Amino acid sequence: MDSLEPIQATNDDASECKRYAVHLNYWIDKYIHFFVRHFEKKAPEINRGYFARVYGINNIVKSFIQKAGTKCQIINLGAGYDTLYWRLKEDGFDIYNVIDIDFPAVTAKKCYYIKRNSFLLDSLHNSDNFSGTDLHSFNYHVIGIDLKNINDFENKLLQCGVDYDIPTLFISECVLIYIEIKFSQLLLKWISRKFKETMFIDYEQVNMCDKFGEIMTTNLLERGCLLAGLEACKTLDTRKQSRFLNTEWSGCQAWDMMQIYNSVPFEEKKRVESLEFLDEQELLTQLLQHYAICIAWKGEHFKNIKII
Repeated sequence: MDSLEPIQATNDDASECKRYAVHLNYWIDKYIHFFVRHFEKKAPEINRGYFARVYGINNIVKSFIQKAGTKCQIINLGAGYDTLYWRLKEDGFDIYNVIDIDFPAVTAKKCYYIKRNSFLLDSLHNSDNFSGTDLHSFNYHVIGIDLKNINDFENKLLQCGVDYDIPTLFISECVLIYIEIKFSQLLLKWISRKFKETMFIDYEQVNMCDKFGEIMTTNLLERGCLLAGLEACKTLDTRKQSRFLNTEWSGCQAWDMMQIYNSVPFEEKKRVESLEFLDEQELLTQLLQHYAICIAWKGEHFKNIKII
């Protein structure tokens, strides 16, 4: 088996989890079923965990847009089947440029699903520029690349008409933990040097040195997923230091997902918790304490964005 196949397969797992949670009305996503048709039942704590993940990232994305305006860029690293471009359009945000990036094997499937679906395709501007793994329209792009290759990454961004001088948001969900720290730091340092005004959202594992974290690590290793960047995920502090403070970003903040979940407004939290009975609250707490969102910024423009 290709050593990258298990990592690429995590996109299918995450997408199916999101699809099932949407099916149960944890949140609304009118587009995910175009990419994920089949799914299985998931445990309530998994569904609530994905709700917290989507809730937190969506809030940060919209806070960024409110601060930056729509003449901005969003670059989604390891985007998989994420539907952010269409969801933002539905909410009235016509972003200057949105770029989804993943391994070529993943982007090839995403391009195929978009190309065969008129509903997705018709919402793009000038969307006839397809290759096997890439898609280029007026303000939406899908590109296949290995993020460890900075030169290829830069060349691909140029094909997307990237503008280094306008506000740019990077999103990374469970991506950097699969990359050796030396390569992830090269990538993050390149971004911080290249883009004039930028912000980064990093969602991934944390507190991986306790018993619960060891079990998570073992389960992933048994599936063939080598956690090459695990050393950076020991604590919130190691996440901040290794990912951003050591790579020339101006500053960063981090919260575990229990903090994010507890910040959900009362009525919304009440609605979510009424969807399914949760037998073991402790299991949800443990799960949420082992994932975290870290945001970083270059310059002072995005320093005071309110998150929770």
